[in-house]
Formats: sequence, structure tokens, C-alpha cells
Amino acid sequence: MLQRHIRAACAAAAAAGALLVAGLSGSASAQPTTATPSTSTVPTAAESLCTAAAPPGLLAALQRDLGLDRQQADRRLANEAEAGATAGRLRAAVGAHFAGAWVSGTLSDTLTVATTDPADVRAIRARGADAVVVDHSLAALDAAKARVDRAAALHGTTDTPVWYVDVPTNTLVVQATRADAARSLLAAAGVDASLSRIVQATEHPRPLYDLRGGDAYYIGNSGRCSIGFAVTRGTQQGFATAGHCGRAGTSTTGSNRVAQGTFQASVFPGNDMAWVATNANWTATPYVNGSSAQVAGSTQATVGSSVCRSGSTTGWHCGTVQQLNSSVTYPEGTVAGVTRTSVCAEPGDSGGSYISGSQAQGVTSGGSGNCTSGGTTYFQPINPILQNYGLTLKTTAPDPGNPGNPGGTWSAGTVYQAGDTVTYGGATYRCLQGHQAQPGWEPPNTPALWQRA
Repeated sequence: MLQRHIRAACAAAAAAGALLVAGLSGSASAQPTTATPSTSTVPTAAESLCTAAAPPGLLAALQRDLGLDRQQADRRLANEAEAGATAGRLRAAVGAHFAGAWVSGTLSDTLTVATTDPADVRAIRARGADAVVVDHSLAALDAAKARVDRAAALHGTTDTPVWYVDVPTNTLVVQATRADAARSLLAAAGVDASLSRIVQATEHPRPLYDLRGGDAYYIGNSGRCSIGFAVTRGTQQGFATAGHCGRAGTSTTGSNRVAQGTFQASVFPGNDMAWVATNANWTATPYVNGSSAQVAGSTQATVGSSVCRSGSTTGWHCGTVQQLNSSVTYPEGTVAGVTRTSVCAEPGDSGGSYISGSQAQGVTSGGSGNCTSGGTTYFQPINPILQNYGLTLKTTAPDPGNPGNPGGTWSAGTVYQAGDTVTYGGATYRCLQGHQAQPGWEPPNTPALWQRA
């Protein structure tokens, strides 16, 4: 079992968990919110990471979809947050030998870290995690997947619609309706058979369009999608959503059919990301679906962690993160770098919020199945959207402005990936978990995110 190393300051907040994030604003509202958070006391970084409460809707969906009671749901979120920080530290410790990490158990109380070097086992276990020695590093598997991504651009993938790195099995998995099609794709990519595994499947994912919901928006007065997360770019306000929902220059209206904004940039296929700049009548808020739930950050969840989705058609639904860095082929083409989940979704949920605890994860892309019989859904991670378009996630933290960095390279508003290094206050720090930096989350204040190098 994963040993507990939560600081005393976080112990009382175990129900909320360290680094919990509730998904962000459903839709920006033209009316002033009635649940404006108090600004009299701005929490410290440590307090933000330890006490950000998950929204009631998310907790209810987590209990329903994963068969938990309230106490178990709270404990699972706390365990997952702690596991993410521990996995980040171990990734830095084992370096090139790192082969992935995942949580398991009803309460996510077991963290497993894989390595290619048996000499790392002792250090992994000393951190309270289970250790597995495998043949292939995560870097090798990611490189193999990148070769498949490139080959897919020149190779039909209708019969091989999904491929991803599966860390628990230490393989590159290709899902196929025909095994020979998968073998052909792998051969075209030059991927050795020892790295790959072919899984027979009938899944045919598609983007999820066009039905209304509480946080729906209309594209060009016709199609409908769901708002993902409120963002800012300088003084401009707007929201992140799925790229397949609209193209640059396309206008949007809110669920109230009032003029709302314009798509500024959009990519689909390839990725599934876009952002809309809204007019002055709409205000970006750190809320999900107009509730009092607030987004605290964008720290990436570990494989096996619980994740919940909010969309305009089906509301809240939960499941688990199955694989990071997946590729999926829709009728329109292949999308790479998405996260595969066991959460259900239906048309109209596209673009909506994916969150883990109180941390924004991404925007709904597409999938298969439905919320009656169940299904598989993919989301475009939020951090690449923020990084590619120079956006800042709207959270409970103050706007970046000048964070007062004492002569270092760390900067609020920057998206950092695990392994990145920065300087702050004359010291060097290594990033443990991918996230967008915020004021108050300076490296010395956030040991769950940064480790002194």
C-alpha cells in the first residue's frame, strides 16, 4: 500500500486532498455571479494545494460511477493527489530508467512505479510505492508511438482507430478491427514486435457534437458544443474547447442565444484544441457549470486516477484515466496526444470540462458508446491548449501579473512539464508534475510540484 507522507497542514484536509482540482467554469455568464469567492484572504500555495474542495456534482458522480460512498470518494481523491507527487519525485530519481506509474485499488491506495533497472527497486519502495522491473522505458515506448503517429499520416487507420502507450503492460497497444491492419501499421512505422501488443476491438470513436445542455454554446447559429474552461489572454477573456467544434473566425452564441465570441484558433484533426475570445458581456470565472465549484490548477492526473467530465448533454459522469498520450482515428482523421478514459459521453458533451478533484485536465474530444450502456471517451489535455495559444487558466489564484520572482526563470502563467528545470531565489528546481504555474505556487512553496535539484 502507498505509504502516507502528507504534511500535517494537509492532514485535516484529506477529504479534499492535496492538489485536487474541480473543473472550471461551465459557461461565462453575462450576469454577475452570485457566488463570488471572498478576496479578503488569499490562501497560500500550500493551502491551495491541500484544501481545494471537489464540487458536490463531481463527488456525487464519483460515488455513482465508481461505487463509492462519500468518505471513500474523498479518500480516493486525496490518495491520487499524493500519488501524483510521489510519482513525480520517483520519475526524477530514476531518470532514464523510468517506465511509467499508475494507481490501483478501490481507493487508489496503491502506487506502482515501473523501471528498467532493478537497482531502482529499493528507492521506489522507500517512497512507499510498489516497484516493477520492465523491459522498456517510457521514453522508448513514447518514441515508438511517435513513429506510429507519423506513419498514420500516410497509412489508412480506419481499421486501427486507437493506439496508446499502456504503462501497466509496458507495451504500445494498437486497437484494431483486423489484426493484419495493425501489423501493417506497425510495420510501416518500423516498430519492433517486442514493443507492441495488438488488441481486437470494435470501437469506432467519433467526435461528440450538437446537443444542448446547461453550459452549451452554439457555433455559427447551428451546431452545439460544451464550454470547457474559462481562460484569459492578457485582458481578453474567453474559453478553451474542442477544435472540432469550430474553425477560426466562426462566431458563437451562448446557451441564451446571445452573441458570445469568435473562435481565435482551432486545430482538428492532428489535435483537438481551440479557444474562443468572448465579448465584453461575458466574464471568465473559475466555476464548473455555474456552481460554486472552483478550479484551482491544471496538474495532470496519474494513470488509474479518477476523473470526471461535465458536459451540456449528460452532466457529470466519472471514471478513471486509462492511458495518457493516446492516438485515436475519427472519420475526419487522427488526433494524437489525447487521454483515454472510461468516462461515458454523448453528442453535445464535446468541448466540456474534464477534471480530477479540483485540477483541470482537459476538454472532451470524442469516444464511443453512451451513458446508458457505458463507453470510452478521449479528452484533449488542457495544458497543451494553454501553452500553444498563450492562455492562462482562470482559477481562484490572482492573475499572473508580476509574481515577484527574485531573479529566476520561473514564471507564473508558464506551462511546465515533468522534468523541466527553473531557477528561483538562486536555487534550481525540477518539475515533478505537469501544470500551469500560478502566483503563490512558486517552487519553494509547492513541494508537490517542484523538487530542488
